[in-house]
Amino acid sequence: MYPRLAIDLKKLEHNARELCRRAGERGVTDIAFVTKVFTADRRMVEAVAKSGCRYLADSRTQNLTTYGDLGKERILLRVAMPSEAEAVVAHAEISFQSEQKTLRALEAAAERAGKRHKVVLMIDLGDLREGIFFRDTQQIMETVDLVEASPHLVLYGAAFNVTCYGSVLPTEENLGVFMGIVEQIEARIGRKLELISGGNSSSIKLMEDGGLPARVNNLRLGEALILGRETAYEQDLEGMYQDAVILEAEVVEVQTKPSHPVGELGVNAFGEKMTYEDIGNRRRAICAIGRQDMDCDNLTPREAGVTVVGASSDHLILDVTDCPQPVAVGDVLSFRMSYGALLRGFTSKYVSRAYFD
Repeated sequence: MYPRLAIDLKKLEHNARELCRRAGERGVTDIAFVTKVFTADRRMVEAVAKSGCRYLADSRTQNLTTYGDLGKERILLRVAMPSEAEAVVAHAEISFQSEQKTLRALEAAAERAGKRHKVVLMIDLGDLREGIFFRDTQQIMETVDLVEASPHLVLYGAAFNVTCYGSVLPTEENLGVFMGIVEQIEARIGRKLELISGGNSSSIKLMEDGGLPARVNNLRLGEALILGRETAYEQDLEGMYQDAVILEAEVVEVQTKPSHPVGELGVNAFGEKMTYEDIGNRRRAICAIGRQDMDCDNLTPREAGVTVVGASSDHLILDVTDCPQPVAVGDVLSFRMSYGALLRGFTSKYVSRAYFD
């Protein structure tokens, strides 16, 4: 049923294996594949798990519950809510944390469960999302001491995140700052941390250029896995598939119409005041998918000659005038998606999924 996400499981598995191979050759041996963008779809997770990755990671405990039987350690990426401490301990072997109140809740939950829970301390290197700010050495060390003093918590590693909010790029300079903090932590606790996480898909280029510190043994990879590209400079990765998942939508109308609306203009249904270029009459197709279903601003048509004109809540409007082959009602058109569009597609109940091997 359309619209749908067409998922090629073999291409996804290839991407996972290729990322593990590339990283392993550079000493990054403990890859964590991030499952949140595809809502931990079981068939996709199984394909990814064949790669030899060490960890599977997600930002939601609900997703972590679905693959506890696959023999991979599970990481909760989003710093936990204190109210979900029981679920974190039950469904994640490892979690990324930054708040002392939450760590106390995890300690209590782990004690009740008779477990030792592994904690990775998040450091904010300036992207201004989660983590203890890198200049606040006192708070970092107080938090380290809290974890070390907790009988049911283990200080397992350190991590940081960049590009996702503040668009700060990973560099040899800020990775050097991070490793300096790691060394201070290790000097305080008298042992080496097991997991040193060097970022996400935006760190791939730095890794391939030889810029990651030798101690970094982990990357958390989501967009590179599913879209086959690094995210610092948005470059496709050679030898990987960019179409492991594509969007397919059915054409419900094809008409020749003016390119400029007729009448006095106000705002559209989303409160936006739009501008239009008058380029004469054009052949326009409408697909049965809209903003309620998908991030329509970030779709790239795969068919030659098709361009996206705009979208309402229910309709995707396309210019098909320059298509080599005429587009007709009932045809299915396909699109590449940005990460944001992919996220919307997988979380929409109106977009179905089809699997191919």
